[in-house]
Amino acid sequence: MSRPQATAETLVDNDRVRVTRFTFAPGAETGWHRHEYDYVITAVTDCMMQLEQPDGGVRETDVAAGQCYYRDRGVEHNVVNRGDAEMRFIETEIR
Repeated sequence: MSRPQATAETLVDNDRVRVTRFTFAPGAETGWHRHEYDYVITAVTDCMMQLEQPDGGVRETDVAAGQCYYRDRGVEHNVVNRGDAEMRFIETEIR
């Protein structure tokens, strides 16, 4: 089954950081990707994420609007909005 794609809007892109706003309709996904840089995700809306992992595992995580988390570079996954409402977050990559 094909899922809709999340949209990504670059807000800042320079030699120090890249900041991107991601918007997901219900059921939308980022597609498989590997993070090249350490990054911080800041939830704009409540985010009900399904994280599909390369080993076939699936993890679910909820991030409340206004909350954030940090991850080291090298993370590989597909992010899916498992909620019933639009999901938005800001990703700040540290170069």
